[in-house]
Amino acid sequence: MKRLWWWPVLVLLPMLAYAGVEKHVKHKHWTNKYDHLFRKYTKHYFGPHVDWHWFKAQGIAESGLKPDAKSPVGARGIMQIMPATYEEIRQKNPFLADITDPKWNIAAGIFYNRQLYRKWKRKRELQTQDRLAFVFGSYNAGYGNVLRAYKRALKKHGEVKQWQQVSPFAPRETQAYVKRIHRLMEAAR
Repeated sequence: MKRLWWWPVLVLLPMLAYAGVEKHVKHKHWTNKYDHLFRKYTKHYFGPHVDWHWFKAQGIAESGLKPDAKSPVGARGIMQIMPATYEEIRQKNPFLADITDPKWNIAAGIFYNRQLYRKWKRKRELQTQDRLAFVFGSYNAGYGNVLRAYKRALKKHGEVKQWQQVSPFAPRETQAYVKRIHRLMEAAR
């Protein structure tokens, strides 16, 4: 009988990859604080196939995971949601309570990301990871601003499949914001 020397590699490789993520998740930005909430609401609004770390990276980029964070323009909580946007989200999710409660703030932020994701899903040429970049850009600058940037990129390139094609047309703050989320995800891997 021929011995299959490579089968332990197939078994161990996924475990090693997971162990690597866990190791880096201990990085100063990647504590395990609020992990259960990011997992829960990512699964609830996106399903089990979207990596919840994306939204935790967004929370780190928004507020450093500080539940009492308040921006100069009035955005609140971990996900830095504007109170008016939070009230719109609450109309569709009446169970949401206090905007500063990490549980509800994270739930609302991920729900809002899902709404933006659905808008960008209409652009079928975008792959999931790039679609998430468009979502994060829209979360930061507003859907209309990123859609205008997309249309400008479309005029220049004829076809748009990646955030990198649109990024130069987006506000600089938004370009930096999306890059920060991607860098945080690289640190998590």
